[in-house]
Amino acid sequence: MKILFLYDFPLWGSGSGEWLRQIVEELLKLNHKIGIISPEGRRFLEDKIKQYKVSLPQIPVYIGHPELKGAKRYSELSEREITEIYKSYLDTTIEAVANFKPDILHVHHLFLITWVARYINSLSGIKYLILSHGSDLYSLDADKRYFPLTKDAVNSARGIVANSGFTRKELIKAFGKEISKKLSVIPGGVDIKDYPNNMDTTLLDEKYDLKDKRVVLFTGRLISHKGVKYLVKAAKEIKGEVVLIGEGPEKQYLKEFVEKKGLKNVHLLGYLPPEELTKFYYRADVFVAPSVWDEPFGLTILEAMASKTPVITTRRGGIPMLVKSGHNGIFVKARNSKRIAEAVNKLLENDELRKKMGENAREIVEKKFTWKITALKFHRLYKKIGDSKNGRR
Repeated sequence: MKILFLYDFPLWGSGSGEWLRQIVEELLKLNHKIGIISPEGRRFLEDKIKQYKVSLPQIPVYIGHPELKGAKRYSELSEREITEIYKSYLDTTIEAVANFKPDILHVHHLFLITWVARYINSLSGIKYLILSHGSDLYSLDADKRYFPLTKDAVNSARGIVANSGFTRKELIKAFGKEISKKLSVIPGGVDIKDYPNNMDTTLLDEKYDLKDKRVVLFTGRLISHKGVKYLVKAAKEIKGEVVLIGEGPEKQYLKEFVEKKGLKNVHLLGYLPPEELTKFYYRADVFVAPSVWDEPFGLTILEAMASKTPVITTRRGGIPMLVKSGHNGIFVKARNSKRIAEAVNKLLENDELRKKMGENAREIVEKKFTWKITALKFHRLYKKIGDSKNGRR
């Protein structure tokens, strides 16, 4: 089938961008033809897919994006700015549809581009589905201007996909029980080939002076939602090195806190290239994700699990889909540095338990959370939507 994706951010720099790139590669293996509409000028799989760049007056964000520093949030846009962005997407999509002739439109996120898909459907009958990554729901709830047209688009979609059971519940809460019949849960995954059973991390030990030291890892955006400050506050009680990888508005606060408290075991490494980041997942003895908000899914948790690293995290949002406390990790209360330190030290001091949890984590990923599995689920959904009658709604 010919699938045309509508996406509202650059293809690199975020979890949803990673999601899109990975799923496209797997769908190509299933003989789908792929097109992507996005505000992205860089080429991705240039000889294998069609890319259509949207020339936007600006690219707004829901919470933040590392490549869009200083960008306005959707809630900060004026009515004129909203209209200009919508028109840009509509113009590009009309041209892309005429050129690519898709069977299905696959829309990421519950915002302006769902309106575009609804418009195209009303004129041409091309069916569409919407995927919610969760963060879009928070922004939709925060600014009701976007709700009426988005609700109309949701009601007319042939399929709605949530990235976790938590996101599914939030979608029903927002749009009503009537959407449940066409609502599926399809989580993201990892490319298991990128995560071998073992990986040599000797160079990390030499570069960062970690030889014979226990390593406690956090990766992700340094924003208040992630609760990183509670891990840093726990560091004085943690019997190992706390490594933070990522950028974000909280970085300066964390740096100043570390200096003020004289925490010699906390290391803010900033952004690292993917190859080095993956090695850190393997080198870590424990991965900590101390989220204080309802995390829609938790891709970094999944990446740590694929590397056989047990996870200490909070029971928030979609995380319980990935972590089973006592099996592949430990749950702690949000905003509780004392509990974080206790859980971390429990694993650092018990090699047998830590290894067993790491093995269990890897097994869960292999069985449930690979991009191949995700793509097969979408493949079946596309076929179901394609076989249904009456395109216009």
